[in-house]
Amino acid sequence: MIPDFILKVQTYPNMPTLTKEKHSSHRDIFELVKDVPAKPYFEDKKHSLILFNNDCFDVLPKLPENSIDMIFADPPYFLSNGGFTCHAGKQVSVNKGKWDVSKGKEENYLFTLRWLRECQRVLTPNGTIWVSGTAHIIFAVGYAMQDLNYKILNDIAWFKVNPPPNLSCRYFTHSTETVIWAAKNKDSKHYFNYELMKEMNNNKQMLSLWSIKAPGTDEKKYGKHPTQKPLQLLDRIVLASTRPGDIVLDPFSGSGTTGIAALKERRQFIGIELEKEYLETSLKRLKDEIHSKNG
Repeated sequence: MIPDFILKVQTYPNMPTLTKEKHSSHRDIFELVKDVPAKPYFEDKKHSLILFNNDCFDVLPKLPENSIDMIFADPPYFLSNGGFTCHAGKQVSVNKGKWDVSKGKEENYLFTLRWLRECQRVLTPNGTIWVSGTAHIIFAVGYAMQDLNYKILNDIAWFKVNPPPNLSCRYFTHSTETVIWAAKNKDSKHYFNYELMKEMNNNKQMLSLWSIKAPGTDEKKYGKHPTQKPLQLLDRIVLASTRPGDIVLDPFSGSGTTGIAALKERRQFIGIELEKEYLETSLKRLKDEIHSKNG
């Protein structure tokens, strides 16, 4: 039996019905965002970068259908509950901000379903999405993807080689996050750079278990984001599922790691972030990458 709160999806506001329109002929991000009323926080036409200081629901509905080649999303985990964790050997609060506070499982699920639906609408017919999360949110993401008829391709287990210890000593030490890789629908013929992934793995097929260290101090020199992902992780994702010149979007862009990977690998990038503090960090990091590319 379908729970009552899932049935509400049919009338939930701002969730347009998916259509089967053809791939957009526009391949330039500045053309794609022309109907977004908000002014970009930052744009660089030479390097095909745009950052918005907005809620993703203010930007995604204004983008054309079938226009984005790849999306990486690291949504709120809804784990800011007053608890504690360990950082640098010290006990610290798990609270990350108002954006990470749970509104209850029903509202959390509707939020997840809503942004995933918007992402599905803008993906090209053969486009893919990667979503990262811990146990607090990733199962809801997977369930919502099935509700929306995404085609789940892989569930990557990102093994954090140097995780913080578990302070309570009542659980196994949390040392992984799951990254779900999915195509727009069952008819999608997604792109996978198999040969490069094999080459990066000593000429052996790359497994779905990725051992990658959490971001080091060099990636946090301009400020810290509480769920910042390592550049190595995003670089691999971008290389695995996009071609040079493709359009990459991040609806919760945080400190800009997806954008840096896109810039580094010559992809176009649209980033959306609600918190100005993190956008300022993103901009500093992106300018460093631009400077390094320009020599």
